Amino acid sequence: MQNKVMTSTAEAVADIPSGATILVGGFGGSGVPTELLAALLETTTARDLTLVNNNAGSGDANFLGLVAAGRVSKIVCSYPRTPGSEVIREQIAKGGLVVEVMPQGTLVERMRAAGAGLGPFFTPAGYGMPFARGKEVREIDGRGYVLEQPLPADYALVRASHADQLGNLVYRHAQRNFGPVMCTAAAITIAEADEVVETGSLDPSHVVTPSIFVARVVRRTSCNA
Repeated sequence: MQNKVMTSTAEAVADIPSGATILVGGFGGSGVPTELLAALLETTTARDLTLVNNNAGSGDANFLGLVAAGRVSKIVCSYPRTPGSEVIREQIAKGGLVVEVMPQGTLVERMRAAGAGLGPFFTPAGYGMPFARGKEVREIDGRGYVLEQPLPADYALVRASHADQLGNLVYRHAQRNFGPVMCTAAAITIAEADEVVETGSLDPSHVVTPSIFVARVVRRTSCNA
């Protein structure tokens, strides 16, 4: 039986290359994979990254540190104005960063479609607004829709409460947020967990993300947030 536990966060993110698209879990301050982001900032040289996160990092110092260092070329989010977001505006003004903003439901559904192996889908969100410019629009049964594309990624960095050695994940309350859908949409999912336990010790009814969607697990050194 495969043991997916890594010895450190640095080892877990070591192969993330420049140009990668990375889904980053978190909603507000809940469930942000802060230690994986710290390792990405401190122990790798990856640049030209696309980071997908609901709140544009939710004020996380390491997420914003990657932006400030000019290592992020694009952010995909639903709400970019978070604490510390001045650095995002500064990078946009310098011409080194593009921010794509969309309704939260559209963001989630684009990832879900990628994880389910589906193609584009129509949504009424944004129809008739500047958001729909350049996109295919259509009226169906008298209602307007915008065509949106799936949003797959090379990597997903997520936070869990418990993981077993095989990579099954359990989340605590709001920590769950976007993690489950991100795990399905990424080619490689790396999970940081408050606790890593023996395979078979998790209650199967509590497992939200099955191990098939998780490639690597690392134990957090701190259990805060």
